[in-house]
Amino acid sequence: MNVIRYLRRNLFSRLDRYIIGKFLGTYFFSIILIISIAVVFDFSEHSDKFTMNHAPVLKLAEYYANFIPFYSNLFSALFVFISVIFFTSKLADNSEIIAMMSSGMSFARLMRPYMVSALVIAALSFWLGSDVIPRGSVSRIDFEARYKSRRKPQVAEHVQLQVDTGVIAYIDFFDGQRKRGERFTLDKFQNKSLVSHLTAQSIIYDTLADERYHWKLLQVKIRTLAGLREEITTHTSIDSVIIMEPKDFLMTQNYQQTLTNSELLDYIERQRLRGSGNVKVYEVEYHKRFADPFAAFILSAIGLSLSFRKRKGGMGGSLGLGLALSAIYIMLQTLSSTFAINSDWPPPIAAWFPNMVFAIVAAMLYRKSLR
Repeated sequence: MNVIRYLRRNLFSRLDRYIIGKFLGTYFFSIILIISIAVVFDFSEHSDKFTMNHAPVLKLAEYYANFIPFYSNLFSALFVFISVIFFTSKLADNSEIIAMMSSGMSFARLMRPYMVSALVIAALSFWLGSDVIPRGSVSRIDFEARYKSRRKPQVAEHVQLQVDTGVIAYIDFFDGQRKRGERFTLDKFQNKSLVSHLTAQSIIYDTLADERYHWKLLQVKIRTLAGLREEITTHTSIDSVIIMEPKDFLMTQNYQQTLTNSELLDYIERQRLRGSGNVKVYEVEYHKRFADPFAAFILSAIGLSLSFRKRKGGMGGSLGLGLALSAIYIMLQTLSSTFAINSDWPPPIAAWFPNMVFAIVAAMLYRKSLR
């Protein structure tokens, strides 16, 4: 009890708790207000598609239950910035910050409750983005594909991937609805030399099997090579375990959003093993899940530095500047991710680039505010 009293007295004064309450209250209120409007507009825009495609009511409710946390977390940086500028400008207009400074509080001390609030938001954002939202995004993306866009991929052509060390699989055509592929080959290499070449007229994924990666191959021919010797065997059908699944080539848009952090890392490693060239989008997503929550600290510092002074024009100028900076931050996020996926930018640099730029801005504004 003595420790708790000491912490409350020395780390979280009544003034700290007042500012933290204002910060978090404004943050969550702005989320509820803006996301509620977004839900109404989204439903109004797509209600005809939902009706035409016979979307079940329970599925629709589940979709919006996942829609809300996804977009709340996606625009969390915007909500942080607006919240800080809005309630800090109000404190300044009411001369509350002048009273705080007059009592001997420094600007650095004033920033403490802002950083504590940012820590709460960053921890919540990281937990949602790394575990909760990916699990909900599975049903959200599936609902959008079924009842909004109806563009869920069901076929794949000319698929080639490395399914194990030195083992290359190729499928000419795969029907996702029937879980059936045509003209399949499987090549095994040892020391860069081909030792086995399997061809099958058809390949079917066994969804009823107890183990994963269970496939049934039809009209199979196997060529086994040992130096100059060659042996050919044929089979009407064989059952085989091949480390691949239909979802590996029937990739839905934004599939990376449906993977938790551990699943994302496993997927990246598996795709690297297979020699896949499309892992950058997943690497960017992984690093963004760490970079995005950290933005709460940077944007809180910028928002406080811009709005703690009392201005003649009120909060309008500060709020307008905050919205402009938020738009620039979101634009930098989009551009850096695009550069990483389509050029040679390293994914960690792309994910952290907006934070690095705005951290410099925050440091400059902080030094100016100290004076």
